[in-house]
Amino acid sequence: VQLVESGGRMVQSGGSLRLSCAASGLTFSSYTMGWFRLAPGKEREFVATITSSGRTVYYLDSVKGRFTISRDNAKNTVYLQMNSLKPEDTARYYCAAERGEIGDSTIFYSGKYYYWGRGTQVTVSS
Repeated sequence: VQLVESGGRMVQSGGSLRLSCAASGLTFSSYTMGWFRLAPGKEREFVATITSSGRTVYYLDSVKGRFTISRDNAKNTVYLQMNSLKPEDTARYYCAAERGEIGDSTIFYSGKYYYWGRGTQVTVSS
């Protein structure tokens, strides 16, 4: 199984980015997909998740209204559209996958996810 993130770069405050995570080696449509981030000196933080069916999404409160998670099962890819970026969004963003339609509170915890990508760096300058 491979999860490969892309799309991270440096952007000015207020700007937008779209992160992508391409999955291979698994039946993508059977997996709940999540995005987490890790900033220096902080713990890894849940950002967003989308269930395997795509019917349910969850967001970290601080990104609601600014970030949108989506998936294209035909392309085995999950996306994170990030708008109105702030310096506090600076972090390395990781894609994660866990099998099943997971809609309970465990999806907010990194330990729930079995497969992980290597991350893509997002830097927001003020």
